[in-house]
Amino acid sequence: MNELIDQAAVGRLVRVLADAAPGVSWSNTSSTGASLRNLSLRERTDHVSRGLLADFATARGPGDYSTAARVFRSALLDAGFTGWTLWPVTETAVTLALNSTRSADFEDCLHLLAELTPRLTGEFAIRRLLAADLDRALAVVLTWTAHPDQHVRRLASEGTRPYLPWAVRIPGLVQRPEATIPILDALYRDPHEYVRRSVANHLNDLARHSPEAVLTAAAAWTAAPDANTPWVVRHGLRTLVKKAHPGALALQGFAPASLSVTPPRLDRHTVALPADLAFEFEISNTGADPARLAVDYIVHYMKANGSQSEKVFKLAALTLNPGETRTVSKRHAFRQMTTRVHHPGSHALELQINGVRYAHTQFLVEV
Repeated sequence: MNELIDQAAVGRLVRVLADAAPGVSWSNTSSTGASLRNLSLRERTDHVSRGLLADFATARGPGDYSTAARVFRSALLDAGFTGWTLWPVTETAVTLALNSTRSADFEDCLHLLAELTPRLTGEFAIRRLLAADLDRALAVVLTWTAHPDQHVRRLASEGTRPYLPWAVRIPGLVQRPEATIPILDALYRDPHEYVRRSVANHLNDLARHSPEAVLTAAAAWTAAPDANTPWVVRHGLRTLVKKAHPGALALQGFAPASLSVTPPRLDRHTVALPADLAFEFEISNTGADPARLAVDYIVHYMKANGSQSEKVFKLAALTLNPGETRTVSKRHAFRQMTTRVHHPGSHALELQINGVRYAHTQFLVEV
């Protein structure tokens, strides 16, 4: 992934910028391409951005946002002005705008990000503008929800996510969940799945710290849906459903049910990594009414300190008629990954149905 910005990519960027602004010496930017080794993608972005800032300072004096904006807009006429080197371009524009003494440059930079985002998302660079003046930035972002370009509409949702991956945290987005709800309200029925998925992920982010605001929004969307709204709501409530939040379960139609559930039967009781653990169990509806069920399972992982941590995984959504029994099966992979380091010792697998936990089965993991 780091190689998304490499020496060749920097060379292509310099050639496009040189055509857009032949009077500027792009020597500092060009030299960054030879010194990217051992840098992460974020570090490469910052390194190339420093080169761009140095070249603009040489061209017209430090902090001249208007020069950079004019060059970048001119470069947009070239179809080759695209790809991951636009990340340092957007960061450079934001740095200059924030350093500018001209108030209008703040809003203009937001508009520039909207122009650039179809070539490469501006969701990372916009975060510093949000941090600098959240209300001022959101006033512009909200207008993007009616933009004809799906990439700009997605930027409105994705760029303002409270927990956007790879991005800096904006305290105001966490402390004020109501600030971005109007953006989501305007986009949850967007015609493009690309935008709707961002809306659902944004709603799921808000669920970490503001479940009641999330449920209020989801209930309003459910009351005024289109064909895609059930998926958006379901995906947006996924964390609350896994956490067995009663309101989220009720909104999805998962009411308390009379059930008989067998403990999970495992195909082995010792898992030697790497391996898959297969399991199955039966669910019976012992009540008098049909039961709509959210079926999850929980793996209790051994930690390095000898304690256990749990993670909930979605398994199925199903409906059982009165007296009906269903066999459910699943395979769960155990592999060492950068995001999940497995430790040897006792583990357990537990079932969770409509937020209620049932008997669990223990097994050993050998690493």
